[in-house]
Amino acid sequence: MKYIVILGDGMADEPIAEIGGKTPLMYAKTPVLDGLAPKSEVGLAHTIPEGMKPGSDTANLAVLGYDPMRYYTGRSPLEALSIGVPMKDTDIAIRCNMVTVSDDSLPYEEKTIIDHSSGEISTEDAAVLLDAVKEELNNDSYQYYVGTSYRHLMIWDHGEVAELTPPHDVLGQVIGEHLPADGKLREMMKRSYDILNNHPINIERAKKGLNKANSIWFWGAGTKPALDSFEGKYGKKGAMISAVDLLKGIAVGAQMTNIEVDGADGTLETNWEGKADAAVKAVLEDGFDFVYIHMEAPDEMGHQGSLERKIKAIEYLDGRVLAKVVEKMDQSGEDYRMLIMPDHPTPIACRTHTADPVPYMLYDSRINRKNSGLYNEKDARANGIIMEHGFTLMSKLLEK
Repeated sequence: MKYIVILGDGMADEPIAEIGGKTPLMYAKTPVLDGLAPKSEVGLAHTIPEGMKPGSDTANLAVLGYDPMRYYTGRSPLEALSIGVPMKDTDIAIRCNMVTVSDDSLPYEEKTIIDHSSGEISTEDAAVLLDAVKEELNNDSYQYYVGTSYRHLMIWDHGEVAELTPPHDVLGQVIGEHLPADGKLREMMKRSYDILNNHPINIERAKKGLNKANSIWFWGAGTKPALDSFEGKYGKKGAMISAVDLLKGIAVGAQMTNIEVDGADGTLETNWEGKADAAVKAVLEDGFDFVYIHMEAPDEMGHQGSLERKIKAIEYLDGRVLAKVVEKMDQSGEDYRMLIMPDHPTPIACRTHTADPVPYMLYDSRINRKNSGLYNEKDARANGIIMEHGFTLMSKLLEK
């Protein structure tokens, strides 16, 4: 038996009047999902424990079978594992986004945050910009590290787990009341604007009509993580396929293998087929029992508020990943179980994460259920199957 998770980050949503009161998942053309749903268990899962903030960190831990209430120590420490940054017990890791704030003459505190990802800036450009920040701001207490695209890291020696606001939660808002209470963190963010706004790369980006990456933004602070081995916990040799440092870091912490795919970049233009091919190869040729395919694009489109592109991301997941995985697994004759779901909703209306339960679909190649309905938020709710603790879904998937 082989086990596959296909995770459409932020794929769930709310009914949208523009598309007839449907959600993007209901509206998208998804013939493969439509074909599998009647043969599958379709229900709702609560991936965000009550009292915890909705995020890809807590939610993906839950989907992977780790109770966030027990294992979660912060988002950035998991990303530190991916980047390979060694953390001391006294270190605090903090996510350092490259963001776009308004380019105007207003004081920094009165500027507006426009884009949490600086137009999904390339890692190459972001690394040059972060080098400029490091040259000015690195010292014995604060060290900056390059991640992927707009997602970077700062390690605070003998720091504290400060309360910090995710930038995607305050898009379009004046930033002053959302800046860190800690004076040093606040000052570094302010100085970063002076360093970055007129950097040659940003001048060139502005000429091309691209958003400047003209400020850093701190959030997601946490302490050194300690996850149990996935294989030790579940008895399955597992692999992770993702373009995102967070998921790679979770895999490192869980002692899973990260599989790199050329052209996988977490955007709508990612190498969808490459991820599908790598997943099938992992379970059919390379000796893995379990593979987790993480697709970031639906979440990014939700943060951007782009309904058309979110629908397209869902259709790509169906036609370019799921279709290929199902075809190749069926051709192989290998028995397999597959879990398809988002980690959390990222509704177009609010452009950030919510803690609502998400629809899941559990498919077993050996079983031909006869269910009514399709795979979407509405039909999942109508089925009346609710997993109150999302982290228990993994045990359900791994049943023989």
